[in-house]
Amino acid sequence: MDHATPLIATIVAGLVLAFIFGALAFRLKISPLIGYLVAGVLVGPFTPGYVADQGLANELAELGVILLMFGVGLHFSLRELMAVRAIAIPGALVQIIVAILLGIGLGALTGWPLGAGFVFGLALSVASTVVLLRALQQHRILETDRGRIAVGWLIVEDLVMVLTLVLLPVLASGGTTQELGREIAFTIAKVGAFALVMLVVGRRFIPWLLHSIAHGGSRELFRLAVLAIALGVAFGAAKLFGVSFALGAFFAGMVLAESPLSQRAAEETLPLRDAFAVLFFVSVGMLFNPAILVTHPLLVLGTLTIIIFGKSLAAYAIVRGFGRSSRTALTIAASLAQIGEFSFILAGLGVGLGLISTEARDLVLAGAILSIMVNPLLFKLVSPLTQRLATSGGGTGSLSSEGSDKTGAEDGAARGHIVLIGCGRVGRMVGENLSRAGERLMIVDTQHDAAGLDGIHPERFIAGNAAGPDILAQCDLDSARLLLVAIPDGFESGQIVEQARHINPELKIIARAHSDGAVAYLEKIGASLVIMGEREIASRMTDQAFSTR
Repeated sequence: MDHATPLIATIVAGLVLAFIFGALAFRLKISPLIGYLVAGVLVGPFTPGYVADQGLANELAELGVILLMFGVGLHFSLRELMAVRAIAIPGALVQIIVAILLGIGLGALTGWPLGAGFVFGLALSVASTVVLLRALQQHRILETDRGRIAVGWLIVEDLVMVLTLVLLPVLASGGTTQELGREIAFTIAKVGAFALVMLVVGRRFIPWLLHSIAHGGSRELFRLAVLAIALGVAFGAAKLFGVSFALGAFFAGMVLAESPLSQRAAEETLPLRDAFAVLFFVSVGMLFNPAILVTHPLLVLGTLTIIIFGKSLAAYAIVRGFGRSSRTALTIAASLAQIGEFSFILAGLGVGLGLISTEARDLVLAGAILSIMVNPLLFKLVSPLTQRLATSGGGTGSLSSEGSDKTGAEDGAARGHIVLIGCGRVGRMVGENLSRAGERLMIVDTQHDAAGLDGIHPERFIAGNAAGPDILAQCDLDSARLLLVAIPDGFESGQIVEQARHINPELKIIARAHSDGAVAYLEKIGASLVIMGEREIASRMTDQAFSTR
């Protein structure tokens, strides 16, 4: 048999089954992630039928982590990372300590030694990179203040785990305090050396290299250069400096973020990033043995309680303690209420060193699978919980339109309200213009909250993804006179347009697009008018050219 067959079979089986069950989950209006996990369980060693190669699946999943963290780095800057350090560093450290204490407590009830409870709690303390970032991207909050805090928190956890993986063998062998101190100093020195190399050398060399390739005009070489930088830096960071692949890729993306080509680099890596991220969830599903739900149901419940409630409540209290809004605190809490790749590595190392039992490792795996399944539901609770907390605190569900022209507001009331989807760069300018005109404005957005809309005075602000029917149902489209879809995502805007047209066949819908194909698609499914920015710019430039003749 061809030696490449296991690799091909693992990729094909993983992607095909992930597609089938992901599509089924989507049709059932639940997260496709659950479908990907189910696909992994079906090709895992604990269910009958075909069994994929676990080792290959894990390596493919690692590629997904690398590309995902590289993409995050492309949207980050060192300034943004340093801006959240005051909350991310102490927050992550305190939350890790809370998880360890809870793990020790559960271990004590089970009869485990103190060391086993410590490692078990440590494995439960660190969130999955892939799950957290996918959730932030799906809800379009990655580049908000909440998203930056979550990513900064994740980076601190990553650094703590890098240090932990070095120290555990020393602790297991009964090393002296001097040996332990030496290992800590050596690890911190290696991480510092890597950061210095990236910020001094990489900051100059990587953008220069990518610019040189881009000026050559070959898109194929440019795409290859981006992948080589992401994978090469991640691999070099792990082998030369002992830093995790994920952290190395993040730094590579961050130093490239200062280049004007960063957006193009992100677009070139997106297809591979999504494909390998799916394989990550399949590889996680392969680790899960459903039998543990029957043999140790109470321990599984206790583990899941620590992950979802213990960590979340700690994170919420910490973020609120730093004076952040309840919405930010709930977002961070939901982001961290799951575990993943580092937890598997730590649990596996703990078993190998004899620090924890295979039972504890299986509990970690069960906790990971179940928490990843539950995590999308937790994110859906952020908006209603925020509104409930605001109401209980004396707030109202809408904002007044102070400063608006009264006559304009009355005219707007007579004509019906306007629904604006998205308050990014385009949506914000539209919202400001409509507010100045005294229009009755309803805004739907995932990236902002009402307090962050300076210069805009909506009658009502709805936090959430308008592509979801439950959010769009709150917009009173039956009585609206206009729907403005200002988000750039063609897939999501298509869902919004299609649902809105079904709710109100007479509603005027104006959407934006970035390509001729998107324009045709949105017009076909019900948009009254689709505006393509590039076409409008070209038209204005042409008019100016003709005016000079």
